Amino acid sequence: MTVRLFAMTCGWLTMPMRNFLDGEEGEIRIPVPAYLIDHPKGQALFDSGLHTNMQNPTEKRALGLAKYFKPEFKAGEELGARLERCDVDVSKVRYLINSHLHFDHAGGNFQVKNAQLVVQQREWAAAHDADLMQSNGFALEDYDHGHDMNLVDGEHDLFGDGSVVCIPTYGHTPGHQSLKVRLGSGDVLLAGDACYLRQTLENLHLPKVLHDADQMLESLHRIRALQTAGARIFYGHDPEFWETMPQAPAEVI
Repeated sequence: MTVRLFAMTCGWLTMPMRNFLDGEEGEIRIPVPAYLIDHPKGQALFDSGLHTNMQNPTEKRALGLAKYFKPEFKAGEELGARLERCDVDVSKVRYLINSHLHFDHAGGNFQVKNAQLVVQQREWAAAHDADLMQSNGFALEDYDHGHDMNLVDGEHDLFGDGSVVCIPTYGHTPGHQSLKVRLGSGDVLLAGDACYLRQTLENLHLPKVLHDADQMLESLHRIRALQTAGARIFYGHDPEFWETMPQAPAEVI
């Protein structure tokens, strides 16, 4: 059995560094990643990048988010276009896994209409609760498109063979999850926003904005344990790490 992994950049965002490392000054320019997992039983996506409305700086949502983030997102960088370059028919993707439901991870969900959406149950519930939507910055237009749903609770073995496993890493949001993928070279963990940067993991340096600090620290310790066991950690938005990442259609080895 061969599982293949492909990484795609679906835009860039610039924002205050304190959003990533509390107390730090200045700004950071970060990639917006999405991943394609090619499994013998079907294709899966981990996150979907930005909504195409972010390509129009005068669009209402783009104007609202521009108060907090500076986006760089051109036509051709959206998920559908990235997949097309990989000769992937987006209509035949079997699963769409969201690490969580923020705009830069679920904004492209509408482009993957036929996939089953795999989200932690507690994340989906929070993303439909008015108070938690406001406190976590959720917006229905990013993720609520009538997908066939698989609301999971904790670890979830996507294909039933241990090769692609959702790992709960709560804290950044109420139901954040990471994804463990077993390649021929060993396990990798697509950390998502459970671990923004290498410094986040090495120094347990939390961001300024998060849902639950204790849960995020617990998740970082879990990620450390996976790293100690041999997994390579793919940090959620680390620009230095991203420079080392081959871009689709090149394969991650």
